[in-house]
Amino acid sequence: MKEKEDKKQNVPKRRFPGFTEPWEQCRVGDLLVERNEQAPMSDEYPLMAFIANEGVAPKGDRYDRSALVTDTKKKLYKKTELGDFIYSSNNLETGSIGLNKYGKASISPVYSIFQPTGIADADFLGRRLVRKDFINSMVKWRQGVIYGQWRIHESDFIEIVFPVPTREEQQKIGAFLDALDHLITLHQRKLDDLKLLKKGLLQKMFPKNGEKVPEIRFPGFTDDWEQRRLGDIANTFKGGGTPKTSVKEYWDGTLPWIQSSDLLKDKLFENIPNKFITEEGLKNSATKLIEANSIAIVTRVGVGKVSFFPYDYATSQDFISFSNLNVDPKFGTYLCYRTLNHINDLQGSAIKGITGESVKLFDITLPNMIEQKQIGKFLYQFDHLITLHQRKLDNLKLLKKGLLQEMFV
Repeated sequence: MKEKEDKKQNVPKRRFPGFTEPWEQCRVGDLLVERNEQAPMSDEYPLMAFIANEGVAPKGDRYDRSALVTDTKKKLYKKTELGDFIYSSNNLETGSIGLNKYGKASISPVYSIFQPTGIADADFLGRRLVRKDFINSMVKWRQGVIYGQWRIHESDFIEIVFPVPTREEQQKIGAFLDALDHLITLHQRKLDDLKLLKKGLLQKMFPKNGEKVPEIRFPGFTDDWEQRRLGDIANTFKGGGTPKTSVKEYWDGTLPWIQSSDLLKDKLFENIPNKFITEEGLKNSATKLIEANSIAIVTRVGVGKVSFFPYDYATSQDFISFSNLNVDPKFGTYLCYRTLNHINDLQGSAIKGITGESVKLFDITLPNMIEQKQIGKFLYQFDHLITLHQRKLDNLKLLKKGLLQEMFV
């Protein structure tokens, strides 16, 4: 009975057609053998970093400590080859474990390096041996009296036992997940390109400082934009406040109450309130009722966040809201976002805080209402395209997460 139960447990929930046999228990030492070749770095084996959740990669400024080494020509590093399995005892839980997908490299001798014996598929091992259950089994072997001295000896690592399918099934799993990873990478790249394009459009569809026409414009528009102040786009301006959190009667009402952390940096029309206040909370605090179709602008930590709200709301003291707009709402929202973030770009870093009065005094230029509507509609549709690609990417990542749970034992 025990043997039947073990076999049942060693069968994944989802697998390719034609595979029915239980996965067999196998020692790590049958699949991997230690590679402990030490030598100075060279042109053939350049010095690289092993970055958590990324693997072997060129040293960026953050990881490059070569300036601290007085004699790099004589210092010994560990050699690694494409397909090697690498781990760091101290940082397993943060992702310092995985496959070398880069190629020939030299890395710090603190890492343990293993090469495949050829019995198992390297891609399969690279995915199977980074799973939480396997890492937990590794941690049991960790030795040392304090965290900084923890170590999993290579001789203990090779004795860990885990279930493995046939090599043919391993290759099927590895090839399928590689293809899915490639698809995710393509979608991520396309999303990044769209976001970069949007950033460029926000710069070129609005006039530069001191100019009266934008670099990119819809056909039929030739008039100069009018020099104005940002405060000219609205008739009403309101700040905010926070009802006492200790008074239960002020909270869990029906009026949305927005704080800076609720706003997503690049989501100007899709922010969802997380907290609601009551009429009592509104009356007994500095916060204000702000009518629908207003633009909320963060003026404290998070300057640069902007959101349009089509419903009545209230905010914390981190905001100034523009109401009773004199411009097309979509255009006005992008104008505020572009203006605040352009100031950030000019300063080289995000503004930590700014007054509502100074926000109203920012120099801007405005086109006529027809051109405003064209620009607002175009950028809104472009944002919708980005949202669709983001959703597709999120769905692919969710699919991968589910498959990783169901395709392994």
